[in-house]
Amino acid sequence: MGETDRRSLRAQAVSAFEKGVAAADPRDATGKALGRFFDPAQVEGDLYILAIGKAALGMAQAAQDALSPAKIKHVLAVTNYENAIECEGIEVLAAGHPVPDENGAKAALRVEDMLQQAKSGDVILALVSGGSSALLPAPIQGLTLADKIKVNEILLGSGLDIGSMNIIRQALSRTKGGKLLSQALPAKMISFVLSDVLGDDMRLVGSGPTIGPVGGPEEARRILQIEGLWESLPSAVQDALTIAETGGDLPEPEAYLIGSNSLSLKTMAKAMSARISTPALEGDVQAAAERVVREALTLKPGEALAFGGETTVVLKGSGLGGRNQELALRVAQEAARQKLPGAWVFLSGGTDGRDGPTDAAGGLVDDQTLARLAALDVSLTDHLDNNDSYAALKAAGDLLMTGATGTNVADLQIFMRAG
Repeated sequence: MGETDRRSLRAQAVSAFEKGVAAADPRDATGKALGRFFDPAQVEGDLYILAIGKAALGMAQAAQDALSPAKIKHVLAVTNYENAIECEGIEVLAAGHPVPDENGAKAALRVEDMLQQAKSGDVILALVSGGSSALLPAPIQGLTLADKIKVNEILLGSGLDIGSMNIIRQALSRTKGGKLLSQALPAKMISFVLSDVLGDDMRLVGSGPTIGPVGGPEEARRILQIEGLWESLPSAVQDALTIAETGGDLPEPEAYLIGSNSLSLKTMAKAMSARISTPALEGDVQAAAERVVREALTLKPGEALAFGGETTVVLKGSGLGGRNQELALRVAQEAARQKLPGAWVFLSGGTDGRDGPTDAAGGLVDDQTLARLAALDVSLTDHLDNNDSYAALKAAGDLLMTGATGTNVADLQIFMRAG
C-alpha cells in the first residue's frame, strides 16, 4: 500500500469519526427534545435555564431558540474553558476540566444562588452533559477545594470505572447525586441529559446533579478501602466519609435522555459500512487493545469495525496523555505483536475533542506507526511505561487533533483494513 493510499484511509477514518461527533450535536438534540417533551404553556411562574457540562452552550442556545424570551427569567451556563464563548442572553461561566478549580467552585455557588431564587410555580430547565462533575466542585462542609482536587486526581489515576467514581464524588458534594433537585424546591426541575456514559444511566452523567445518587457514603468508603485508595485520601476526606450519612429522600426526577454514545456509534459505523463491535469497549486499556486486534484479525480486506466506549488507565508514570492516545499506541503495539497482515488504520478519540489533560482528541495510528517511531529512535515501551502517549504520538505524527467540539458522548473508535 502506497503512502497516498494510507493517507486516504486515515482521512476516511477521521471523516467517519467527525460524522459520529456531529450526531451528538447538542443544539439539534436539545431543540428536538424540547419540542417533544416540554410545554412552556404549563409554566405558571418564571422559567430558569441551567446548562452544565461541555455541551452547555449549545444546549442553552437551543433552549433560547425554542422558548419565548418573555417567559425566560435567566439563563446560566457552566462549561469548560475550551468551549466558553460570549452568548447573548446567557450568563456564561467557565471552569476547569478534568481538574476542578476555583472558578468551578464559584460557579457552583452561583448555580446554588440561582436555584434559591426560584419560587413555587417556577420551572428550572436543567440541561446536563458530560463534564458537569469536574465543572461544579462543591465540597460538603468540612472539606476544601484542595481536598476535592486531590480526590479527583486520585480517582482519575486509579483505573476505577465511572460508576464507582461517581459514588465517591457524590458523597463529597453539595450538588452531585441529585442534590440540586432539593435545592430547587419549591420550584419544579425538568432535566434533559446528553449522555457520555455507557448504558446511559443518567445518574452517572456529570455525577447526576439533577437525577439522583448511585450509592451512599458507606459504599464510597468500601470502594476506596477495597481498591487500596483510602490511605492516600486527605484526612479531612476520610473524616467526612466516616461520619457522613445517607441523604434524605429526594424529589422524583423528571428527566429525558436526548443523545448518547450509541447514537454516535451507529452514525460513525454507517459512514464506513463498519460492523459495530459489542459489548462496549471499556475496562483496562491493554485488555481493550488486545480485544481490538483480536477482532481486527477477523476482518477481510476493505472491512471496518466500529467501537464505542471508555477505557481506563492506571497512572504509574509522570508523562502526558489520555486513555484514547494510550489505547491507540497499544493497538499499534499489539498489532505488531500478533503480526496483523496488510495495511490498516485505527482511530480512538474523545467526542469532546479533548483526551485527558491534553489538546488532542486521541490518536490515529496505522501499520507504519512503529516504523516511524523506530526511525526516530523513540521507545514505545518507555513512553507507555511512563504514560507518555502524547509525546510518542506527536513524534509519529499520529495525534488526532479536532479542537473542542462542544459536545461529549464518551469515546469512539474505528479500525479499518485496506482493500
